[in-house]
Amino acid sequence: MLTTLIQRFGQALVTVAAMATLVFVGVYAIADPIDMLAAPDATPDERAAISARLGLDRSLPVQFGTFAWRALHGDLGRSFVYNEPALSVILQRLPATLELALTALMLAVAVGLPLGLWAGLKPSSGSGRTIMTGSILAFSLPNFWQGLMLVLVFAVTLGWFPAGGRGETVNVLGIETGLLTLDGLRHLVLPAVNLALFKLAVVIRLARAGTREAMLQDYVRFARAKGLSPARIVGVHVLKNILLPVVTVIGLELGSMIAFAVVTETVFAWPGIGKLLIDSINRLDRPVIVAYLMLTVCLFVVINLIVDLIYAALDPRVRLSEAA
Repeated sequence: MLTTLIQRFGQALVTVAAMATLVFVGVYAIADPIDMLAAPDATPDERAAISARLGLDRSLPVQFGTFAWRALHGDLGRSFVYNEPALSVILQRLPATLELALTALMLAVAVGLPLGLWAGLKPSSGSGRTIMTGSILAFSLPNFWQGLMLVLVFAVTLGWFPAGGRGETVNVLGIETGLLTLDGLRHLVLPAVNLALFKLAVVIRLARAGTREAMLQDYVRFARAKGLSPARIVGVHVLKNILLPVVTVIGLELGSMIAFAVVTETVFAWPGIGKLLIDSINRLDRPVIVAYLMLTVCLFVVINLIVDLIYAALDPRVRLSEAA
């Protein structure tokens, strides 16, 4: 296991280094942030002074060398707009995104897994077909459209939930959270449901396919021959085997939820890193964009490693070296 972890850590370093190069070159090669930061009537000398202060007057290789050296020391640059370390700006918004993503993921698993099991056990029933039809709709409809419909129906028409924002938060160990306030939970419902719908459809389809395949296996027939109850067969034998693909995909989907919750956060004005990314792109705040993308890469690397370890724990037959 130690050898595998060392190998994975080396692969992670190579991945992060390659992505750092691509991200930096891609972001720093587009547009000129001075156009956004300088006043419209700024003189050439004033524009040059701003460029020198931000280090934008240097060549791209020199800028990348400076960025790489500082990144090794945990410094991903200073925000042009907020005049704060870019990583600090992102970390201030990260708890809101984690709160949203983890809630959406738990919702998708808690609802999708039993629905997928039922659809797999009763594939020809009306309820099974209804579940699959609903999953196809959730899988196919655009995320932003789903969000707008949720706002229209449950916020505007029925008035059950707020249309946007994070609501009231409390400070717990230096972290702002809305999970401990009623107002925060009410604000969380619609964006969490919106973010969970696509993942819910994925879980349903995976669980259904796994259930139908597992029910045809010899160990299920043997369990029936032993006289085990249907609940025990499904809860112990079938569920454990369908968890393998579900855990793998859901682990990767958690990374995408955190990294690409941009649409949901924009529709519901959720103050997370996704909305921060959109604002930073509009303002050409390069350090924040680069820091966001680098943090995303690191999250995916860490999540992939954790998924591999969980996968091996669920199925001892799977070697860690094969899961890598």
